[in-house]
Amino acid sequence: MYGNRIWLTSKSLIRYVGTLNDVNEAEETISLKQVRSMGTEGRRGNPAEEIPASNDIYEFIQFRATDVKSVEFENDMTHAPPPPQIPNDPAILEVRFRKI
Repeated sequence: MYGNRIWLTSKSLIRYVGTLNDVNEAEETISLKQVRSMGTEGRRGNPAEEIPASNDIYEFIQFRATDVKSVEFENDMTHAPPPPQIPNDPAILEVRFRKI
């Protein structure tokens, strides 16, 4: 379990990808290392409220377990994350998406 890559989605609908570092039941926390924020990826349903992904890698993030919506182990995932939501803009003719 520890050392596995996981996807953690907070109640704010922000998804984080990182390596599981610790689960502390007494303190009700989940810690990840080498973490990247993937943003809300369209989960909020309103483009104005979406939070973009970050290219930054955080060495360590500790989450309050009660504010975590879901946790998935990377090897258990059978679906790809949704592509980023493109604004409804008539000026856009074509979009190409590349996973980083």
